[in-house]
Amino acid sequence: MPSGLNNSQYRMVCNVSNQCNAFPKFVMISSAKSILKFVSPILIYKTITGLIGEVSYIKKLNNGHFLIEVRNKQQSENIAQLKKIGEFEVNVAVHRSLNHSRGVISEREFQRDLEEDILDCLKDQKVIAVRRITIKRNSQILPIKHLILTFNTPNLPKSVKITYINCPVKPYIPDTLRCFKCQKFGHTITACRGDKKICARCSLPDHNSKNCSSTTAKCYNCEGDHPDYFRSYPRYKEKEIQTVKITKKLIISRSSENSKRQNSQTSSLIFISSKLNNYTFRTKHSSKFTTSTKGIKQHSCSTYNSRSPN
Repeated sequence: MPSGLNNSQYRMVCNVSNQCNAFPKFVMISSAKSILKFVSPILIYKTITGLIGEVSYIKKLNNGHFLIEVRNKQQSENIAQLKKIGEFEVNVAVHRSLNHSRGVISEREFQRDLEEDILDCLKDQKVIAVRRITIKRNSQILPIKHLILTFNTPNLPKSVKITYINCPVKPYIPDTLRCFKCQKFGHTITACRGDKKICARCSLPDHNSKNCSSTTAKCYNCEGDHPDYFRSYPRYKEKEIQTVKITKKLIISRSSENSKRQNSQTSSLIFISSKLNNYTFRTKHSSKFTTSTKGIKQHSCSTYNSRSPN
């Protein structure tokens, strides 16, 4: 089953979207045991278009699920009624990420305002969530002017208006996650299941990098001669991938080998669908990266967070 909502939850999303004059534009169609992978494309196409008419986009994914981009609100509501394709039962789900977009606004005038009050001013502009970015300074959590807005639409607006102030919106690019406890990538310290605290500098347990007396750096993830917070590490290059993914509205399928095998590691990040272009990136364990994101305006956590290596 794809990452999404079932049919009853789908209708709830549609109702929430109606309040913002939006609708779920991207949906996933799946079946038990990915049986749709073996069903005739002609049958699938005729079933979908026969129910809701011509759509903007249909893509068969590697797992046998189908990504559909509908053209309008009526199609979005009608496709939720789809129960079967041929003799096979199917599930229709809202795609969790493609139907939303996140942007950053930076306005000092609202630095002292509550997130709830700002959201109340933006509800009629398709904003469904507001989160203020904070920084840690001298053991204190301090709010700053940057706000992350979540929009109930895949298309990020150029600006939003809060009271009488027009605020430019820039794409929000999330930073690569690294746990400050176990030093592994993909989760934060709050979700860490590791038993021991690992030093980000020498990879030894039971102390942090601030108290590390080692003269030799060693990465816990790849055993290379650099600390875990080394910004040229290939995993941090994934942020460039995220930049293109978000700005080009792509779907990414990633396959990578165990980072312990760094000397022979090859990470392949394949963009498998795009309305405009198909991209393929190959990154080997080096500082080189073939993708240029020049000219793409963006904001990320690292822009605002002066994180300690830990």
